[in-house]
Amino acid sequence: MRSTTSFAVAAGTALVLGLAGCGGGGAGGGGAAGGGAAGGDGGGDEQLTVGVSMPTQTSERWIADGEAVETGLTEAGYDVDLQFAGDDIPTQSQQVDQMITQGADALIIAAIDGTALAGQLQAAADAGIPVISYDRLIRDSENVDFYVTFDNEEVGVQQATALLTGLGYLNQDGSPGENQGPFTVELFAGSLDDNNATFFWNGAMSVLQPLIDDGTLVVGSGQTTIEQAATLRWQQETAQSRMETLLTGSYNGGEQLDGVLSPYDGISRGILTALQNRGYGSGDRPLPVVTGQDAEIASVKLIADGVQSSTIFKDTRLLADQAVTAAGSLVEGEEPEANDTETYNNGVKVVPSFLLPTEIVYADTIQTALIDTGYYTAEEVEAGQADG
Repeated sequence: MRSTTSFAVAAGTALVLGLAGCGGGGAGGGGAAGGGAAGGDGGGDEQLTVGVSMPTQTSERWIADGEAVETGLTEAGYDVDLQFAGDDIPTQSQQVDQMITQGADALIIAAIDGTALAGQLQAAADAGIPVISYDRLIRDSENVDFYVTFDNEEVGVQQATALLTGLGYLNQDGSPGENQGPFTVELFAGSLDDNNATFFWNGAMSVLQPLIDDGTLVVGSGQTTIEQAATLRWQQETAQSRMETLLTGSYNGGEQLDGVLSPYDGISRGILTALQNRGYGSGDRPLPVVTGQDAEIASVKLIADGVQSSTIFKDTRLLADQAVTAAGSLVEGEEPEANDTETYNNGVKVVPSFLLPTEIVYADTIQTALIDTGYYTAEEVEAGQADG
């Protein structure tokens, strides 16, 4: 894993470049050390504390997010209480309760289940503690002050586009490709208790459904609803098990499988393991096109090696920096600058949001997207393992 120092340095540099290109400027051009987060001591002698609740340490993505947020807050002058919940809802609830009891001045929460923290958020509101929902929208509560995330529906569009590009239906520039189908595919979705899973799915299906309807794409298993495609907790093992079941049920006679829509790199690796265990990728049985998300280093290595087809790069350095900036504004009694005040309705209210851009990564764009930007080194990609 990259060190927290490298995250902080990269975030400061990338923020200036990245936010200038995404239409907004919620960071005020400054980043973690910029205007919004200045005055971490609240203008007095007492140092303020920000509680940071992350869902799990089983994904390198969430470890990286936690490190980046902690580093940015620390450099901005805050004490930080960073907790990982181990993908266990009661544990996260208890950790957030403890942060409130111990007097946190603001909370940054990436929820395991976006509907499970209403009681904690009410307690935070009663104590005057602002809450930032981090990447995963917290639902069914009026006590969510701000949301920092990526354009999640666009992520789904990009995943579908990457699938079609891998199939040869599209070229990378969006023009028609040489292969026009029909193609046999399977669909995977994320965890239904994560609000983002629905955005990813809806974005992808806005592209894929017309092609399913006209017969360009054929879902071999017939499983075309998000409920059928869902992967609880985004678990790699769960995805592998479902892929094995699909292969047994729909492809046992040697039927061709051309592509798999996967919403996350861990799920992709589970899918690929199931495929390889059944002989795909060897002899005259090529691996189908498999998409992904989060640019996890293990999957970037697979893309470089021609195993996984693509991933979506979400620069979590920028997301962490934006969360720090928003926290600084809120503890100073100011409203963070939003670039979206219409999209993210959590069931009770539309939560003001700041959306960051994302990028499709293919084998031939690893260098420009991930290495040249300092997210990974060439050596890390070669090894399939991040330093730190």
